[in-house]
Amino acid sequence: MSSAGLPQGTVPRLERPGPLRERVYEALLELITTRALRPGQHLVESELAGHLGVSRQPVREALQRLNTEGWVDLRPAQGAFVHEPTDAEADQLLSVRTLLEAEAARMAAANSGTAGIAALEELCARGEQAVADDDVDLVVATNAAFHAKVMELAGNAVLSELAAQVDRRVRWYYTPVARQRGKTSWEEHRTLIDAIRARDEARATAVMRAHTEHTRTTHRERTQDGQQG
Repeated sequence: MSSAGLPQGTVPRLERPGPLRERVYEALLELITTRALRPGQHLVESELAGHLGVSRQPVREALQRLNTEGWVDLRPAQGAFVHEPTDAEADQLLSVRTLLEAEAARMAAANSGTAGIAALEELCARGEQAVADDDVDLVVATNAAFHAKVMELAGNAVLSELAAQVDRRVRWYYTPVARQRGKTSWEEHRTLIDAIRARDEARATAVMRAHTEHTRTTHRERTQDGQQG
């Protein structure tokens, strides 16, 4: 059973001052969502503390919080492990994402100006280059930034708040299929930008719904292939 060992230099030591407990939590959550810490991986407090350059106490507190939020499983007499998401969890999360982002796309089409569209085009170009370079981490980060920008352009604070609650889990589920979605995902982003530029709310909604459903379907098929294999 693997433990929390990470490649040298993967985790920068946390700098003080600042709310150390919060910073340890954020660092561990980032490692989980980017899958530097893999689902099912054993998390050893002393090893994590060494990587982060802190004592075990803030690590223990962070693991307890992550357990409460469903990122980590604390098992009696065994310790902490990165949660392994079930098929149902992924499907439910991605279904909610589709609802939120389709509405965000509609509102972005209604509200966006030239500056917002230019920002989307810049992110799209960056994502396409990341795909060409086979830089999966950058693809995932840029994809998240693109969708966050659409949400920002929607101009609805409540919608943005709800989307922020699922954003990290979306990244977690998207990472394993990012390479498979590849160029197609960014072609869909281009189509979405065209709909937003045209201020076509109905088309923007439909494009975003189809786009997010493609990711959901790809994730489901990948899981099923893994089970069959």
